[in-house]
Amino acid sequence: MNLALKDAIHSPTRFALTAFGVAFLMTAMIGMTGLYRGVVEDALLIIERIDADLWVVQGERAGPFAEGSAVAQDMDRRVEGVPGVADVRRFTQFSQQFAFDGATRRATVTGVDVPRDDGHWLSLTAGRWLHAGRYEAIADASTGLHVGDRVRLGLDDYDIVGLTRNMVDSAGDGLMFVSINDATAIAQRRTSEEVHLARAAHGELAASPDGSSVAQESKIAAVLVRLDPAADPARVIAAMERWGDVRVLTTAQQRDLMLNARLWKLRLQILAFTGLILIITAIVVSLIIYTMTIEKLHEIALLKLMGARESVVAGMIGQQAGMIGLAGFALSLLIARLVFPLFPRRVVMDPPDLAALGLALALICAVAAWVGIARASKVSAREVLS
Repeated sequence: MNLALKDAIHSPTRFALTAFGVAFLMTAMIGMTGLYRGVVEDALLIIERIDADLWVVQGERAGPFAEGSAVAQDMDRRVEGVPGVADVRRFTQFSQQFAFDGATRRATVTGVDVPRDDGHWLSLTAGRWLHAGRYEAIADASTGLHVGDRVRLGLDDYDIVGLTRNMVDSAGDGLMFVSINDATAIAQRRTSEEVHLARAAHGELAASPDGSSVAQESKIAAVLVRLDPAADPARVIAAMERWGDVRVLTTAQQRDLMLNARLWKLRLQILAFTGLILIITAIVVSLIIYTMTIEKLHEIALLKLMGARESVVAGMIGQQAGMIGLAGFALSLLIARLVFPLFPRRVVMDPPDLAALGLALALICAVAAWVGIARASKVSAREVLS
């Protein structure tokens, strides 16, 4: 006879409420772990997908993600002439607010070097790649845009010709892909008053057509390099860094800078909250099992009076803890599947993480059962008469 199952059937409301309490605690742990995974995946999205071996950025800087970077407009031509370089692409990225459908929205404009970049690394859910080269854009679905929409960026209107899904930056803003020339034009937009002030300060003849009272640098943040299969990366890097005005980073270095520089504190905070919730779950489950054991001291004494061995009592408490843990974990998975897709940030539920959390809950239930068994072992059969 399964005494734990009999007890659950006898008090279904208490068992259900207990299981739901454990489930919500586990859902919080799954959510924090999934949020951590989602933040990391979003931050590394461009770095890992854009298919670049080297990143040529501004000298003595860790750009273009961990730190600002601006390289010369013709840097791609200089890099192209280095032995061992197969192809190069210009790259830039910046945040941009825009008005659409009566509301202000936000996206991260990413300039890609069309037609050198054919977009093979980009997974489109609808529409097509940037064929025209100018005044076209591909937006992530999180921006609320659709294929066929027209938005105003800077001083020009752009047609949305393609859509992606789950392509956001480390802040959670949806990515919007435009050609590198369009991205430069958007970033260099100037008000008429800025132009007027620049001309007044430097003279109308000295002012360029897009002159500004604000000093402007190149809007090219980096040059992406793909190497020949036979090239020695160390030699290529050394050749370019001898110029003195650039720093060359590998994809592995970019990944490390993003995770251990820009996102380090955020990652540490999320993991700290996850550990805190884990400790709270352990305390709560232990208290629940201990309380349920205290409530059954009379029944335990009666079982011992009837000749039940200690293993029977231990088995009942262990099975009860296991049932609560199993039901709580199953309910937490169900709640997570229903709730997390509604969150503004992506929550990634990796099977290895879920398995680790399930194992952690099993250990917590084992410890809680041990606490209850330790208390039950002190009960004597004589206490049934008290």
